Amino acid sequence: MGEEPTQTLPASTPVSEVDILGIPFARLTFAQALDKLTEYLQAPRNHIIVTPNQEGVMQARRNADFAHALATADLRLADGTGIVLASRWRRNPLPQRVRGLDITFALFDRATADRPLTAFFLGAAHGVAEEAKRRIEARYPGVQVVGTQHGFFTPEEEPRIVSDIKRAAPDILLVCLGMPRAEIWATQHRNDLSTRLTLCVGGTLDIMGGNVKLAPHLWRKLGLEWLYRLCKQPARFKRMLDIPRFVWAVITNQ
Repeated sequence: MGEEPTQTLPASTPVSEVDILGIPFARLTFAQALDKLTEYLQAPRNHIIVTPNQEGVMQARRNADFAHALATADLRLADGTGIVLASRWRRNPLPQRVRGLDITFALFDRATADRPLTAFFLGAAHGVAEEAKRRIEARYPGVQVVGTQHGFFTPEEEPRIVSDIKRAAPDILLVCLGMPRAEIWATQHRNDLSTRLTLCVGGTLDIMGGNVKLAPHLWRKLGLEWLYRLCKQPARFKRMLDIPRFVWAVITNQ
């Protein structure tokens, strides 16, 4: 995560934003973002948090439903190093990257026996969410995972899944259905789910469940996770073409 400035925001302070190719990203440090999400947990309504990277920004330019989901989210955090670099190029810098995986772990780390958190895990392949539940509950005694559901469900199963989440009423819902499916799904069901924080956080469940390994620290520090994932999963090549497209769009302001 890098160094985390300690300055925090007073409760309910409006969040200023930085526009990157039409997507307004929250101008927050990691610590400030964590405090904002903690604040959201105290309010009795569903808050949707999205964490797009540079590929997500380019996808939103081609997908109106995805663009709408990003625009109507309560908070857009800059998950990609490319987003932060683009903000610096535009001379309107974001303070730092705020990765979805890291902010999720940080929220869990704040949970204690006196201040417990409940969570529901939605996404990944069969068995991954269950393994993530086992690992998270062992690592964070203040977190109780009150439900799991893999991401390969049919449209016919969706009403049952929504009902399960509503009945479980978790504090936090992790939606890891892949981008842009997760963000669009969360937006469609914003008012159907009895949760206070819906986090659309990409492949977080795969990492929590041990299905995918994090890039080595040096790769992450240099902002080269995308290259590490491409080396491990060459099938991502077509998707990765959005990175040079993003760079060109930022430079040419198009």
